[in-house]
Amino acid sequence: MKFTTTILTTAMLAGSSLAAPRSGLAERLQARGVLSRQLIPAEKNGVLLKDGSDGANVEYSKNWAGVVREKPPPSATYTAVSATFTVPTPKATDNSNDMQAVSAWVGIDGDTYTQAILQTGVDAYIQNGEQTFDAWYEWYPKNAENFDLALTAGDVIVAKVESSSPSKGVAIIENKSSGQSVTKTLDAPSTSATLAGQNAEWIVEDFNSGRNMVPLVSFGKIDFTGAQANANGASYGVNDAALLDMQQNGQVKAHVEVSSDTEFTVTYQ
Repeated sequence: MKFTTTILTTAMLAGSSLAAPRSGLAERLQARGVLSRQLIPAEKNGVLLKDGSDGANVEYSKNWAGVVREKPPPSATYTAVSATFTVPTPKATDNSNDMQAVSAWVGIDGDTYTQAILQTGVDAYIQNGEQTFDAWYEWYPKNAENFDLALTAGDVIVAKVESSSPSKGVAIIENKSSGQSVTKTLDAPSTSATLAGQNAEWIVEDFNSGRNMVPLVSFGKIDFTGAQANANGASYGVNDAALLDMQQNGQVKAHVEVSSDTEFTVTYQ
């Protein structure tokens, strides 16, 4: 993701994120401008029964925290995923002045279906006390790209991806705080990278730079509201979906709490 050269700081502040499927994909190298980014599968470290969550199964992942609908209803496919959330305030976890970051995004596929993923979201970074933000979209395996959209901590964002066919889609981010919005129409990058509509995802991620994870920034909490996935004309929320807590080196780094079928919170630990 970021080269370990003198352009590191500038490149990181130019910014981007990528989202990693939890299983089935080999590492990939992705470039956005001068950035080199690498996708790795999220690592699951076991399953637990989350207290007070009506028996929901919670999986541990090394780099994902959030909610994943792993299977669509019978004879249906997911064609849209959306949510509203606030751009987090990144705070350094130490005095190293090293880059720390976090991403928040919504997506279709890329979990149990690994050939493609259509996704869009935002990043928050801090380095040397300076906060930076960006918005991005991606249709894996094509490289991610930045939206031209100004962001600041506390902005209320609506993120949505929608597919009109397995090879056609759109990514939309609206900054409700500024009144600006951006839209990008996308085509599948190849015939082998069409969508299946098997997964719907709302994720907070600690992404990778090369072989190493970028240190996770302290992001406080990210509240997802209006979380919705559409499949064959019906709408679905996060109830009965898989919950992911982020765990690194035996410690939970980000914890998920579901408050309703359309609302949940990811909290930095």
